Amino acid sequence: MGGVSDASLPPLPSSDRTDAAARLREALLGASFTADGLLDLLGAPAYAALARSETVPALRATRGDTPLELLVRLFLLQQPVARAGLDGVLPVDACLESGWLRPAGGDSLAATVDVRPYGGSDGEDWFVVSDLGCAVGGAGGIGSREPGVVLGVGGASTTLAGITVRTPVRSALDVGTGSGIQALHAARHATRVTATDVNPRALHITALTLALSGVPAADLREGSLFAPLRDDETYDLIVSNPPFVISPGARLTYRDGGMGGDDLCRTLVQQAGERLTEGGYAQFLANWQHVEGEDWQDRLRSWVPRGCDAWIVQREVQDVTQYAELWLRDAGDHRGDEAEYRARYDAWLDEFEAREVKAVGFGWITLRRSDAAVPSVTVEEWPHPVEQPLGDTVRAHFERLDYLRSHDDAALLEARFELAPDVVQEQVGLPGAEDPEHVVLRSNRGMRRATKVDTIGAGFAGVCDGTMTAGRILDAIAQLLGEDPVLLRDRTPAQIRLLVEQGFLNPVD
Repeated sequence: MGGVSDASLPPLPSSDRTDAAARLREALLGASFTADGLLDLLGAPAYAALARSETVPALRATRGDTPLELLVRLFLLQQPVARAGLDGVLPVDACLESGWLRPAGGDSLAATVDVRPYGGSDGEDWFVVSDLGCAVGGAGGIGSREPGVVLGVGGASTTLAGITVRTPVRSALDVGTGSGIQALHAARHATRVTATDVNPRALHITALTLALSGVPAADLREGSLFAPLRDDETYDLIVSNPPFVISPGARLTYRDGGMGGDDLCRTLVQQAGERLTEGGYAQFLANWQHVEGEDWQDRLRSWVPRGCDAWIVQREVQDVTQYAELWLRDAGDHRGDEAEYRARYDAWLDEFEAREVKAVGFGWITLRRSDAAVPSVTVEEWPHPVEQPLGDTVRAHFERLDYLRSHDDAALLEARFELAPDVVQEQVGLPGAEDPEHVVLRSNRGMRRATKVDTIGAGFAGVCDGTMTAGRILDAIAQLLGEDPVLLRDRTPAQIRLLVEQGFLNPVD
């Protein structure tokens, strides 16, 4: 992929010159142009401001001429830098020849792309390439209104990377790769990585991201969703942060999918099932419509393909005015002509009104190919804080589903359980009352769930240390409370199932 370009956007560095990328990577690492190096240089407030598209604190922190300060100004803040300062820091001639740098008047040089240091989950020093002005804070920068612009690392990207199941696999597919962040992560644990995108500029930038990060090249294919794949191709892992925004038209490639309403996300989910190997995972971020007279959970259940278990989590809901304003600001429309802004706003509301959409949900969708006789589909709303990364939590969720599916109530009573780590008990009631109004079990890890339990449920969970079967524990509780052990054994398995499903209790082999 040598000369991919867009007439309305600056030319990109050559992705054929891997030697130049390797030399540039070595120079960046030598100057501590890494995620940790940036934090040390800028300090936490200025570093956090960059994520909000605010560059003034970082500019103030990089007024010197150290190699790291020069590189931050050059690659993150898009400031021209004198060649004399860069000659001892970068392989300048190679960077000019391969297109990473360009003359900027006088003796100054400028970057042709954003390069953002990005720390992998195992401490890797990676670099994510994106269009100018789009590595910092998403789509607020230079050229961000151009249809083919390619964004860098954003909150959605890191969210998807955090929830992805990270087990060794033979093959992984990144649908709508953008700047290649998900492909970068997948390369750590997948033997073969394929990345697709409808935007050829995105594929070119993904190649740059992988090369500059020292990661093996991916199989890059141009096309929409699964269209670039052969009919017989399946994958152990599929990930996608698609252009999920529900908008009138397809003005911006990075966010607008070009299908009406939430059809793109529905199509992506429905077609993923046949592309998964047995036991494989497909994980997406998505938006979905809340339509008048329709249960949003039923809408999402209808998306789940045959042969797949699913766990769908709604993280946020916005009414249609909030949603329109969010994405109009994202495109910078609020800074333009007021009449044009109002016309665009009207168009969004017209679209929602025509579809009877009252709100838009955002969240995560995980499929797992199981071919179970009775698939498990969980659709829930969870707007509360969680602990990232959640990949292990997602994997454990589906493993618990398999366990519960294979154990009837009698088998549960013969099983042994352990209380999950970091689970605490809270008792709620009036001060001085002899008994609490209710008891809550709360986990401080993963999804950070909380669930109400009765006295028996709390007592049962507290005793679970893996040494006694559930039935024996219930018999002891029945004797202590003077209850009928047969009745207690009959009514408690449903509560045990809930505690296992939500991760408060772990089965002991």
